[in-house]
Amino acid sequence: MKTLLSFFVAFPCLVTALGAESTPTQSNSSAKALHAFFEAEWDYAMEQNPTRASSLGDRRWNDRWDDDTLEANQKREEHAKDALQRLGKIERAKLSTADQLNYDLFKKRLEQEIAGFKFRMHLLPINQRGGIQTADELADLLRFTTVKDYEDWLARLKSFPTSMEQNLVLLREGSKARIMWPKIVLKRVPAQIEKQIVANPDESPFFKPFKRFPKEISAADQERLAEAAREAVTNGIVPSFRKLKEYFVAEYLPGAFPEVGVWQMPQGTELYTYLAQRFTTTEMTPQQIHEKGLSEVARIRGEMEVIMKKVAFEGSLQEFFTKLRTDPQFFYRTPEELLEAYRAMAKEIDPNLVKVFKTLPRMPYGVIPIPDKIAPDTTTAYYNGPAADGSRAGNYYVNLYKPETRPKWEMMALSLHEAVPGHHLQISLAQELGEMPKFRRFGGYTAFTEGWGLYAESLGEDMGLYDDPYAKFGQLTYEMWRAVRLVVDTGMHFMKWDRQRAIDFFLENAAKSENDIVNEIDRYISMPGQALAYKIGELKIKELRERSQREIGDGFDLREFHDVVLLSGAVPLDQLEQNVNTWIAATKNPAAKTGAGAAP
Repeated sequence: MKTLLSFFVAFPCLVTALGAESTPTQSNSSAKALHAFFEAEWDYAMEQNPTRASSLGDRRWNDRWDDDTLEANQKREEHAKDALQRLGKIERAKLSTADQLNYDLFKKRLEQEIAGFKFRMHLLPINQRGGIQTADELADLLRFTTVKDYEDWLARLKSFPTSMEQNLVLLREGSKARIMWPKIVLKRVPAQIEKQIVANPDESPFFKPFKRFPKEISAADQERLAEAAREAVTNGIVPSFRKLKEYFVAEYLPGAFPEVGVWQMPQGTELYTYLAQRFTTTEMTPQQIHEKGLSEVARIRGEMEVIMKKVAFEGSLQEFFTKLRTDPQFFYRTPEELLEAYRAMAKEIDPNLVKVFKTLPRMPYGVIPIPDKIAPDTTTAYYNGPAADGSRAGNYYVNLYKPETRPKWEMMALSLHEAVPGHHLQISLAQELGEMPKFRRFGGYTAFTEGWGLYAESLGEDMGLYDDPYAKFGQLTYEMWRAVRLVVDTGMHFMKWDRQRAIDFFLENAAKSENDIVNEIDRYISMPGQALAYKIGELKIKELRERSQREIGDGFDLREFHDVVLLSGAVPLDQLEQNVNTWIAATKNPAAKTGAGAAP
């Protein structure tokens, strides 16, 4: 079962070198041992997380959920420690420069994973953003083309009660250990569970794949599979959710924290520092991040006031925010109109990419609605990357719930971030970079991926997409949104702010709707530290761009700079800086360019 643990434990993404070999030359025993180690560790990770494997198009374990028993989690910790010892026996000095970086990144991942086990975050399997109550969503990422595909999903349906029991054990253990999310976010979960308790099995979200079969599957098989699925839903899935709801409502929810912030958990302050540094890939303290946020908020407010004067608005910035949140001219009337506008915007952006990029991905993307059942409880938009085998395109999911709260002026910045030149462009390029260790091709550093997404919003200026001052204000609003995160995330989890103080600070400094702001604050409550990565990563990319322009001068090529940033894959921010510094030096001294490229 895919739990929220996958949010906290991510694989580092692909890292290669401009000018270096894209396929490892396993010319010595150390290189061969290293790549055999990587392959074995990847297979272990996929076997331990079959839902992750399925989402990547790896169908080897499509008939099972993750093993979420306490014993399995203990064995994963032991495996990580053993893997670190085995990696240490490979002679790093005998590896190529590229493989030394492979080695270092995997070693760092293992060390961070081991350091995090003591916080027991596997005891947090459910919150308002997902968990076993949304497990059916995995089917949306799968292919159903053969009888075996349906039988695999059916096997998952039949084993679902076992997975539910495992999750109930985690919840009970977490409750006893006081490793829980606050009540304010958990109170949204019962309604999500209720949607899984259906009288007619055909209405179960888990039954969705059986409503349509390819014509190649015989009528007899279709009838057999559908009937078996109905039985699994009726006798297994629905009773499991009834049991979850009974425990969750009667026991778990009443015992949840009345206040917000992970500081309440055992070792909570240490946990938050760990998460902040892991997500930002820096050594910044929560206090330093908080102060950086305050300075960014002040700077962006000044730029907002310039736009306000440009549109001749007479009044305070708060009054301008109110106008932007409430004036009907800024909203579509129906979900259908809103979706059509998002799709039209994607078509407007696409042809402008060549102005600022040399290298573009081959993989297409779609613009589709966020599922209705989770739309009220989730954010404005998100992106799901393509399948590793190319069988599924990337998708930009947009929230159509309450279109009267989804302003037109935010749509350009949002689309630039989630689709292109943001997540879709960056993630698809990483997957297309060549035959590299899988653990690096299909993961990411949040500070890089989300820092790039936020930086991509500003590229609307370079592409001529912010001619409308309200759209430009939307970009500033989104930048402010990420600056505010630095303040409120550290505020709630480190400085013991209450939820309302965080909401009020957000409302005072951003024009986003109150509905969006409340959902955002609740997201930060249940994803501590993750929201810090966006602004910290963006600031580093902008710093490196400005340094490159200053040092290279008239020879600076923005399109080449973007190749340097992206064609090394997702990397920690210190490695990104090293890559750019190497490129700057090579560009300033063409004689040294041979073999230099971006430092691997």
